[in-house]
Amino acid sequence: MRIDKMLSNIGHGSRKEVKKLLKDGAVQVNEKVVKDPGYHVDTEKDSITVHGEEAQYREFIYLMMNKPPGVISATEDDRDETVIDLLELDDSIFEPFPVGRLDKDTEGLLLITNDGQLAHRLLSPKKHVPKTYFAVIEGEVTEEDILAFKEGVVLDDGYETKPAKLNILKSGIRSDIELTITEGKFHQVKRMFQSVGKRVVYLQRLTMGPLSLDESLELGEYRELTEEELEALMKYEVEV
Repeated sequence: MRIDKMLSNIGHGSRKEVKKLLKDGAVQVNEKVVKDPGYHVDTEKDSITVHGEEAQYREFIYLMMNKPPGVISATEDDRDETVIDLLELDDSIFEPFPVGRLDKDTEGLLLITNDGQLAHRLLSPKKHVPKTYFAVIEGEVTEEDILAFKEGVVLDDGYETKPAKLNILKSGIRSDIELTITEGKFHQVKRMFQSVGKRVVYLQRLTMGPLSLDESLELGEYRELTEEELEALMKYEVEV
């Protein structure tokens, strides 16, 4: 990889700014000053420093966010704030994107990465990756709803959902539930409850595949996946 591309990719500035660093003699490869922006480096073997500090190359970034309401799951938007707008510059330079979408008013677990291959596998309809949601429902959720969801319900456009697991946490005028689905149709959870005459008034995603929302993350906060989480995710996307 070209030294200017590598340094630019990990946040040392634009190609123009990196060229100035090189020209000023601030960059060393294996303890030798390199000024040629086209110089090729082996990111796995070469020791690269900028102003004496190690420059470690990373190709991919994997972030877990507790998505807040009012923010959209997109990389950019002309009107609304996006989840990418919430990232620090050191993370946004990797040009990551949300894996799947949460509705604007939905909170909870959102995976953000620039690993397109992983994202494709997690989102592929053929994989049936389970996602669990906590929801507050206007209306009493019943055993009949559990059975209906287990069989699959018909949405407003005629689509019949795959079997889903509904668990009632509290039933009443407002019911607390957990729902696990293995697909991701537009507004699916809301439309599933609409099909049985009820309305979702609060929705939060708790899990996606092997990942569970870190409850210590405040709304809008995020962190990198731990080694254990990343390992589980990589194994999961192969084994599903």
